[in-house]
Amino acid sequence: MPDQELVVLDQVNKRFGDHHVLRDVNLSVLRGEVVVIIGPSGAGKSTLCRAINRLETIDSGTISVDGVPLPAEGRALAQLRAEVGMVFQSFNLFSHKTVLENVVLGQVHVLKKRRDAAERRARELLDRVGIGAQAAKFPAQLSGGQQQRVAIARALAMDPKVMLFDEPTSALDPEMVNEVLDVMTSLARDGMTMIVVTHEMGFARRAADRVVFMADGEIVEQNGPDDFFGTPRTDRARSFLAKILTH
Repeated sequence: MPDQELVVLDQVNKRFGDHHVLRDVNLSVLRGEVVVIIGPSGAGKSTLCRAINRLETIDSGTISVDGVPLPAEGRALAQLRAEVGMVFQSFNLFSHKTVLENVVLGQVHVLKKRRDAAERRARELLDRVGIGAQAAKFPAQLSGGQQQRVAIARALAMDPKVMLFDEPTSALDPEMVNEVLDVMTSLARDGMTMIVVTHEMGFARRAADRVVFMADGEIVEQNGPDDFFGTPRTDRARSFLAKILTH
């Protein structure tokens, strides 16, 4: 069933002290859908993303992935994290391991794959993200854009049901941004379910099935990219777009 809901957030609330970061957030993401979350800084976008694989706990509401509510801890949580790939601003690669080894590790330790199979898969994925030739290098020998592509390959190696991207290009030099967005766009075209927090409006227009606009911890508006960028329905979205699209 292509229209199955894969990720469902129901009345999710999160506070940091007095700061109400997520306010009664409801969001469903269908299998194979690419949802891009945009909005001003402090809107709760990253917190929402991190809550989906329980890097952030929530105060109330429920989040489920593929029909299963998020487990609190232990083995079930490790299993969930294998099913929900995550790519952050920082690459979080093991600096003392080669690029290949970074992509092999989780397959062997979490998925219990045989090493030769894991290496084969790692090489396939490194080729797919365009850095197969760098497999024997260490992360510090790579550019930021290349390191981020290793991080994407590493997440894909777990065969996740959904990929979360939390501002994956914001730490990169401008000339490296597109090489990462191109990989993400090709994943989107291949039918990967993706939830992407980003400031890259070109990517949102090109790759999103749906744009979700957040402000002050709430989902203010959501629509297909053409409608959202062409005719935003709320004043809040209009003023946000006017600020960022004029430059």
